[in-house]
Formats: sequence, C-alpha cells, structure tokens
Amino acid sequence: MNAAVPSPHARGILGRRDDFPILKRSVHGQPLVYLDNGATTQKPSCVIEAERRFYLESNANIHRGVHWLSQQATELYEKGRETVRALINARDAREIVFTRGTTEAINLVAWSWARNHVKAGDVIVVTGMEHHSNIVPWQLVCASTGAVLKAVRVLDDGSLDLEHYRQTLDEGRVRCVAIAHVSNALGTVNPVAELTRLAHDAGSVVLVDGAQAVAHQAVDVQAIGCDFYAFSGHKLYGPTGIGALFGRLDLLDSMPPWQGGGDMIRTVSFERTTYADVPQRFEAGTPNIAGVIGLAAAIDYVRGVGLDDIAAHEHELLQYGARALHDIKGLRMIGTAPEKAGILSFVIQGMHPHDLGTILDMHGVAIRAGHHCAMPLMTRFGIPGTARASLALYNTREDIDTLVSGIREACKMFRLEH
Repeated sequence: MNAAVPSPHARGILGRRDDFPILKRSVHGQPLVYLDNGATTQKPSCVIEAERRFYLESNANIHRGVHWLSQQATELYEKGRETVRALINARDAREIVFTRGTTEAINLVAWSWARNHVKAGDVIVVTGMEHHSNIVPWQLVCASTGAVLKAVRVLDDGSLDLEHYRQTLDEGRVRCVAIAHVSNALGTVNPVAELTRLAHDAGSVVLVDGAQAVAHQAVDVQAIGCDFYAFSGHKLYGPTGIGALFGRLDLLDSMPPWQGGGDMIRTVSFERTTYADVPQRFEAGTPNIAGVIGLAAAIDYVRGVGLDDIAAHEHELLQYGARALHDIKGLRMIGTAPEKAGILSFVIQGMHPHDLGTILDMHGVAIRAGHHCAMPLMTRFGIPGTARASLALYNTREDIDTLVSGIREACKMFRLEH
C-alpha cells in the first residue's frame, strides 16, 4: 500500500522520532517497527535524562530532610505533582496521589473507599470491555462486603450498550461505576462524561481507568466530572513503576490510608497513630521519586508536542491501517466502534494470534498477541485472543505498510492467501 503524503501536523510529529533512541535499533536484522504501545510506550531522551540527572545531581529522600539535597528532591517531586494536576486539569494538587500505576490506583480506591462505603446488596458496575485490573479489585470488594458486580454489555462493533447501562443504573443500589476511558483491547473511546453524569444521577461514585487515554488525547477530569481517575506513566512515554490517582479532595479526605508506614503519619505512639493530610496519607514509605520526575518530563514532552496534534496524527494512522488491513483475506477486525483511539485489533481465520506475532517479530514488527488482560471481552466475541497493533506519536504509515507486508507473508506461510 503506497503511503500518501502526511498532513502538516503529522510531518511535524514525525520529526520527533529521533527523540526516541530505541527506534534506531534493529531486531532480527530488521529495523524495529514498534506497535505494542498499548502495553508500554518507548521513552524520549528527555525522560531518560531527567531520571539520570536526578540520580547524578539531586538524589535524596523527600519530605523528611532539612539538608539541601532533600529539599531539592522534595521540590522536584512536588513539582511533578503539579505537572500531573495540570495535565488532567484537576482543581488542586492535593487531589493527585502517586501510585505504582493504574492497577495500584484502582486497588487504592477499592480498598480505601469502596470497602468503607459499599454494603451487602449494593451494586458495583463495570463494563464488558474492562482490563482485569478494573474487574478483579471489585470482585474482591464484593467478596468481602456482599456487594454484587454487574457488567454492562458490549455491542458487536465494540461500543458500550448505553441502553443496558441505563437499565443497570435504574435497577438501583449502584454505589460505584468503574469504566475504561479507552478500551485497551479494542480502542473504543467511551463517552465518559455522559456515563459519569448518568451514574451521578443514580447516586453512584465514578472511577475512570485512563491508562489508555492520557497518551492519546487531552483529558479534563473537571469536564468529565468523575470522582476518581487513574493512569500509568509508562503508557505516557514515562517510566515504569509510577502512576497517579486523581480523587476529589472531599472523597480523599474521607478515606483512611490503605498502607501504613513512614511519611503517611502525623504522630505515632504505641497507643495511637494520627495520619497525614492527603495526598501524603496514601503515599506510605519512600516513593518512586525518580519515577515522578521522569513522569513529569514525559508530560512536559507530550504537552510540548501537542496532545491534539498527537490525537490527529494517530487518527490518520488508524484510518490508514484499517483500510490496509481490510484488504487482507480472512482478516476480521475486532472493535469497529465509531469513536476509537490508537488500536487495531484483529484475528485471521486459520492462524493463531501468537503464531502471527512470532512471524511478525522476525520482520522486526512488535505487536501484542493474546487476550490483553481482557478475557471476558474475548469470550464476548467468541475468540481466545487477538493480534493488536497499538499506535503512538512516533509511528508512521511506513510502519503500517511493514505490518501489512508481514501479515501477508504470514498468510502465505499458512497458505491462507492466494
């Protein structure tokens, strides 16, 4: 498939490929084509350098020390909190809690908020497209409280069944709705502002899993209106092992800590402990200071590139890729919702996704093959898994062409294309 001339904003973004050192690597003697961004993104040099510079120049523990290095490390760490606040337009930096990632952020809400507010017979609502990280914590809450977990149906095109969502809310006693902003397996973009409004009208608190959203579009938690919003740094061109939870300040203030240790206390005696104010109450022990600094650098980077331009560039690639894949015999797209972001998920009749992923790897193409930690969704579509090519700002039409060429070679090997 011949690559057409990219748009002006795409040309500007493609000039950023050199910011990512790993893209110069070869794999099995082939240039690396990295299309596994839904699992983790590659890191620009500025993120790598920010962490390196911290360890070279500012390494110390935070909040406790009176010496200069500790004060500088604390300043960098809290500056990172403000950077996250600005990224998602939270009202107050105290509404940002640093975690190890989306999974820990969701578990924090499940253990600290839900276990203290959900009772037997209450309902927790998820959707049929959730990542396991937004299913299993709520199952644990239900097991310990007697609450009931209900899942909203997914339509054939991968969209959420909004009528079923409304019906589920109307059944009553819904205390928490936990929904993906963007499906990691399908790329479906859910109308989270509308879903939040409907949930609030039903008296429910709303948590949004933003792991697959923040790298692909601008996020405004005030416009969404959600009570909690969770995301990971490593899917946002930042380091692994760092993420953030946004929580409305009044809710966070009402929640007990879920881990005990240093830096989350005000006073400790053998008889009684009083806890620190939020967000420190939820950040027990020495945090991932370098990770916060790297995350802040990543956020500065994507905001410098322009999230709207990134979204437009990836949307062009998504359309280009969908057209190219459509021409491959026996290929079935999984997830064709009108609103999508950065995910091409598909199966090929007669070929297991793992076999395809292995063959593509020999062509230097990295994709993800499997159930994508969304087994209930795979069951919904009657498949064991999909091949998933997921996009980032540094991907090109040439990357898509190489992917398509590799798929065609795999089909020839399996004698599936004539």
